[in-house]
Formats: sequence, C-alpha cells, structure tokens
Amino acid sequence: MSDPATVVTAPSAVIPIAQRFRGFLPVVVDVECGGFNPLTDALLEIAIVLVEVDAQGNLVRGATHAAHVEPFPGANIEQAALDITGIRVDHPLRMAKPEREALEHVFKPVRQAVSERGCTRALLVGHNAHFDLSFINAACTRVGYKRNPFHPFSVLDTVSLAGAALGQTVLKRAMDAAGLPYDSDEAHSAIYDAERTADLFCWLVNRMRPLFPRRPPAPGP
Repeated sequence: MSDPATVVTAPSAVIPIAQRFRGFLPVVVDVECGGFNPLTDALLEIAIVLVEVDAQGNLVRGATHAAHVEPFPGANIEQAALDITGIRVDHPLRMAKPEREALEHVFKPVRQAVSERGCTRALLVGHNAHFDLSFINAACTRVGYKRNPFHPFSVLDTVSLAGAALGQTVLKRAMDAAGLPYDSDEAHSAIYDAERTADLFCWLVNRMRPLFPRRPPAPGP
C-alpha cells in the first residue's frame, strides 16, 4: 500500500532538493543532554538524519550519523535527565567522543551532502528545533569549531508543522495522528528520535506538495 502522504508525479516534475528549500538542505537533528541549559549542561548524544528526494519527488529519510559525546570539563548533568534518557555516562561500551571529534563525525557527512546537492548550507530540522540548535551552537563555540554546516538561527520545527497540520505538538501524538509508527520504549535515544522526526518531517512536507509552485522561486540572498 502506498503512503498516503506521497504524491505520484512524472520524473520531469521532480524538484531538486536544492530548489525546494531556497537553497538550504534540511537535515534532521536530535540531541540528548544533561539538562536544559546549553552553556552549562553536557551534550551527551547527537544524531543527524539526511533527507533525500525519491524518483517521484517525495522526501524520504536518508542515512543516519550519530555519536556519543563525552561531557565537557565541569559540565552539569542532572540525574533527572539521565533518568529520562537512560544514558549511563560511564558505561564502558558507550565509546563516547570528545565534543570536537563528535561534531566533526556528524558534520562531515552533512557538509558533503550540502555540496553534492548544490545547496548553500544545512537547515536544522528538529522537534523543538531551537533546543537542538542551541546545544550544537554552544558546543561549537566551546571547542572553537569553525565548520558548522548549519544556519546559525533559522530552523524548520516539526512542532510548528505538526501543530498546524495535525493539531498535535507532542512527537508521539503527532506520529500517531499521521499514522506513523512510534515506540515509546525506544524514545529519548538521539538516533531513534531523530529518525522518527525525519519520518514525520517527510510526511508533513509531502502532504504540502500541492501547495508548492511547479516552478520554485530562485534562492534569495
């Protein structure tokens, strides 16, 4: 059975992703942290999911890249946050990377995808996206990382998109309303949440295809 959110169209009508989002490449991100303050609380996990365009012009989830992150020196980690995520910071098999190494690990495929698709830079997609962006920007500042591929403040937020389209702002409820699978037992892992957010984002954007002009506007400054 075909996905009700997909639109069948002739290959000639497929719009390259570089033209669909004004020159930006949407990349889904989820972070798991030691609290809510990006300046004082540890970044513990980061996952990114690339978004592709299939032969019919629909957005589909692409590759996932992720890293466990070592808390920076002096980082605050709230026990309540660990209780939610289930992260064991000192687990011997966690194989966490220092912040700079973790950032490079997930940013390198993003920069490559931006270049290969003819985009200008990446645009962070997230559920409460400014939360994820704030931790990424803080980590980049902390380690002096200069090659952050993401726009410094613009995002695409699935909370807003799902609230407008489905009347739901909680990720699980939005997934349920869209008829997409969601396992609460797997939630609060950066990889799982990023992949589910990517599925929701693609579903929502594909539903909007009838609203998008056949000839997209040229990228602006």
